[in-house]
Amino acid sequence: MKRQNCPRTVYALCFAGIFLTELLIALFVRDDFIRPYGGDILVTVLICCFLRIFFPCGVRLLPLWVFLFAAAVEVGQAFDFVSLMGLGDIAFFRILLGSTFSWADLVCYAAGCALFGIAEKAVRRWMQNPQKNCGNRF
Repeated sequence: MKRQNCPRTVYALCFAGIFLTELLIALFVRDDFIRPYGGDILVTVLICCFLRIFFPCGVRLLPLWVFLFAAAVEVGQAFDFVSLMGLGDIAFFRILLGSTFSWADLVCYAAGCALFGIAEKAVRRWMQNPQKNCGNRF
């Protein structure tokens, strides 16, 4: 498999791993740090990985677009958007879209998008010249 053809697979594996991690956090973690903050950071990375499966290149500012989407959902929580859409009585949508606004969530979304952008840039740079990065020191 050529290196150019594998990013979709890598993003799919990252998506699956992060999704499993999010699921485990949701089911088993009951703390005041990992669940509220770690989960919010990971959810934006999860969305970025999911989108990269379908758009492995060509959307250079993907982390920014994901952050803007997450911020829009968060701002929607401030205006009780779920209830405005008539979905407030359906638990699935209250969980999916959230029901309480938090500035900390916006900071976590920004951190997750920045983390994804920095990691993606570093990996792409490494893949452009893997021999130089691995180094034949002997």
